[in-house]
Amino acid sequence: VQLQASGGGLVQAGGSLRLSCAVSGRTLSTYGMGWFRQAPGKEREFVAAITYNAASTHYADSVKGRFTISRDNVNNTVYLQMDSLKPEDTAVYYCAASLFADYSGRYYPRPSAFGFWGQGTLVTVSS
Repeated sequence: VQLQASGGGLVQAGGSLRLSCAVSGRTLSTYGMGWFRQAPGKEREFVAAITYNAASTHYADSVKGRFTISRDNVNNTVYLQMDSLKPEDTAVYYCAASLFADYSGRYYPRPSAFGFWGQGTLVTVSS
């Protein structure tokens, strides 16, 4: 499976962006999907995840209420709607795919739960 993230850019604090992750090679409905981010000098951190059937979503506390993950299994695309952006949201954002269905949210925050990764897309939030 191949993942292609897009939609990053420069935005002012308080603004919005929508990231997309196009999945090819296998049908999207096979996979749980996640978004992670990595800021300069920091470790990769969990942002959001969604099970293969969209029955369960999970968010990091830092983005809860501001970001929304969704998926379109017909068009093989996963989205991350980011609202009320803050300068601390500045990072490279990565999408990832998992063959594991984590309804509890216990495992998706771990990068090791995801076996497939796309290249990142840079999000810069100016103050």
